[in-house]
Amino acid sequence: MKLAIAGKGGVGKSTICAGLTLWLAEQGREPYAVDADPDNTLGYALGWPQEVLAQIKPLSELRELLAERAGREPGSGGMFSLAPEVTDLIADYTLTREGIRLLVMGTVVEGGAGCLCPENATLKAILRELVDVESDLLVDMVAGLEHLGRGTVAAMSGLVAVTDATAPALRSVGRIKALADDLKLQPVVAVANRVRSKGDIEVIERALDPLPVVGAVGYHEGLPAEGVFSGPVGAEFRREIEAVGLVLDGLA
Repeated sequence: MKLAIAGKGGVGKSTICAGLTLWLAEQGREPYAVDADPDNTLGYALGWPQEVLAQIKPLSELRELLAERAGREPGSGGMFSLAPEVTDLIADYTLTREGIRLLVMGTVVEGGAGCLCPENATLKAILRELVDVESDLLVDMVAGLEHLGRGTVAAMSGLVAVTDATAPALRSVGRIKALADDLKLQPVVAVANRVRSKGDIEVIERALDPLPVVGAVGYHEGLPAEGVFSGPVGAEFRREIEAVGLVLDGLA
């Protein structure tokens, strides 16, 4: 399973990503989880202790180092390497705990939009390197799929668009699907999250048709506080995630 997970901010994308990561770890599959969202909340959703999370410095904040690997100054344009050496960066900045490997990558954004800059070239090279790792890979993306390029998607087994029943979230799925089509990333499927009723699922399926909705997760307020599988609510969430995970596992 090598999946990019995207969605509008606030729909629970990182929660779904964390749940799938924990489920894979329970199977003994030692997944690699990459936090490529600027909010960098995946470690919290996994329930990792604060003292562990305090060790994390998103790679995107190391702009001088990233630019140096690409052979240019931070924020510069012009010619720079699109394939810098990054294996040591992955080793140095990956944290491992309870069968999960976590790399907090973040993203570099200029002027409110994506940038073709040496820093992002290095981040894309990191993701290209990781898709060749012989393990499950889950990437918590920004909605814009910033780090996915044509050299990366060939090894991905699909993209999961997480959405709730609100109009802004559903419109965001349309934009995500268009970007994935541009990159020829297939298949693209949706997961319904924060579902409160059968009516929510009907709204989502009708709005996204013909995009398949492969699973639904209920509304579980406060899940990320102590890790998404914690407590009685977390156990219910885990059962829902397992059902989703079994379907997504078949995409590979």
